[in-house]
Amino acid sequence: MNALVMYDHQTDTLWSQFLSRGVKGPLAGQQLEIVPSIQTTWAQWQGLHPETLVLDKKGGYRRDTYEGYYRGRSAGILGEANKDGRLPVKELVVGIDLEGSAKAYPFHVMAAERVINDTFRGEAVVVTFEPVSETGAVFRSQVDGRSLTFHTLPDAGDGIMLMQDQQTSSTWQAVTGRAIDGPLAGAALQRLPSNYSFWFAWSDFHPDTELFEARP
Repeated sequence: MNALVMYDHQTDTLWSQFLSRGVKGPLAGQQLEIVPSIQTTWAQWQGLHPETLVLDKKGGYRRDTYEGYYRGRSAGILGEANKDGRLPVKELVVGIDLEGSAKAYPFHVMAAERVINDTFRGEAVVVTFEPVSETGAVFRSQVDGRSLTFHTLPDAGDGIMLMQDQQTSSTWQAVTGRAIDGPLAGAALQRLPSNYSFWFAWSDFHPDTELFEARP
């Protein structure tokens, strides 16, 4: 289904990258633990983590060999397994998948709203998106059992997107989910595992996915 399959050296089990699950071999059906991470630009990451270390790829960051594919119309090597016309084939989405339930947030909708207070599986979540670096994240909206709702704050000029909760007026980094000022300073929202994907790939693996749409 157009996605990477890995194998482990200990058992030769085949693992689906997209599903994080063994699909053939002694560990078929076993689930890997997903560690939340973000996909972002170097500038955004360095602004948030100025003391970070970076892997030296000997100039390997200068170009992306898949740029032609991003611009093309093909849906992977094999084409779509599930044709879902709710979005264009290569619309980018941030997708979340928990216990068999899936939901997708299109980039163009997130870029317009930047902070989305939503629900997933009956639970309050906040979806954030920094449009310059196209950095998206999904967090549970609760802190110490208290549900919060958020709105964006004006750009401070440093490239770090900020938001504020309506309940305590604390200021939060939208990409990291960490409170940096106000009554909740030092608190952190729980990040939910999510990934970036083309719409055709997300809907192939999650044919019953919910789709967040622009609000009137």
